Amino acid sequence: MEITNVTEYDEIAKQKLPKMVYDYYASGAEDQWTLRENREAFSRILFRPRILIDVSRIDMTTTILGFNLSMPIMIAPTAMQKMAHPEGEYATARAASAAGTIMTLSSWATSSVEEVASTGPGIRFFQLYVYKDRNVVAQLVRRAERAGFKAIALTVDTPRLGRREADIKNRFTLPPFLTLKNFEGLDLGKMDKADDSGLASYVAGQIDRSLSWKDVKWLQTITTMPILVKGVMTAEDTRLAIQAGAAGIIVSNHGARQLDYVPATISALEEVVKAAQGRLPVFLDGGVRRGTDVFKALALGASGVFIGRPVVFSLAAEGEAGVRKVLQMLRDEFELTMALSGCTSLKEITRNHIVTPAEQNRLLPRL
Repeated sequence: MEITNVTEYDEIAKQKLPKMVYDYYASGAEDQWTLRENREAFSRILFRPRILIDVSRIDMTTTILGFNLSMPIMIAPTAMQKMAHPEGEYATARAASAAGTIMTLSSWATSSVEEVASTGPGIRFFQLYVYKDRNVVAQLVRRAERAGFKAIALTVDTPRLGRREADIKNRFTLPPFLTLKNFEGLDLGKMDKADDSGLASYVAGQIDRSLSWKDVKWLQTITTMPILVKGVMTAEDTRLAIQAGAAGIIVSNHGARQLDYVPATISALEEVVKAAQGRLPVFLDGGVRRGTDVFKALALGASGVFIGRPVVFSLAAEGEAGVRKVLQMLRDEFELTMALSGCTSLKEITRNHIVTPAEQNRLLPRL
């Protein structure tokens, strides 16, 4: 079958992967309402395309935290990628580098920061979970910095793991031939089997539930890397992130894997952007499957988007070639959306190019 869009990789991955692994990547929390809404909310935003504009040349390049990228589409942190493919994070790192974009490595990767750095040049961010033992955190941050990583994406929405019922049913645990490589030397790389989800038990034992805004400031004392706060959904927390010295915000609901019945990230984006008042860049992850989604996010004020599940599904299907293809398809679709909307550069993508559901309701004639 010829792959013509990103979502087609999902079904291939479902066929190829063990049920426990596929369900871990694919599932959301509880009723999975937010999981569906992350996609469906995009479909309710419509375009207002402009015509008769010379679109013979389209420039998708952008600068993120001072780094030049080929496009505003980046790779989100997704854990344990060697469950999807033997090359795991190595393949993803090479694909991101070839596409001229950023890869974010998960704390819970099955390849270490040093191993990913060894794949060659590339702009890489490091996603951080804060463990109860702060020495572990400090050590890991220093290792990431030494390995050439350029920013920390601090995940702040996981004081406890969301209730992912597929993982409970499957008794999810990391396959015995794999470890959480960044923690291997600290005796924290293994995940024990549990009566429910092995990952939930691991998180309960290791992750610091007392994490607060003061820890964002503490992190700034142990690293010179800029800190992106990942998991912001409200204006109030946006203002607190600015006060705490964050270098950027990632509007994220953790791929709908934490608290169910939170809004889709695309629905929360504009509130966060307005509260940020241009003082720091705002990014989005969650539900991005089309170039049209990328355009909608930028029209609502995002500086860029991160993609997660499409990476692991394409990795499972075709390894590095699959991840490269996903990035290329999204790039091509985004370029086409820009052209058909009458935009030749990212700065030309404006709020006037889209209509949100609330505006659609106002525009409907009263019957």
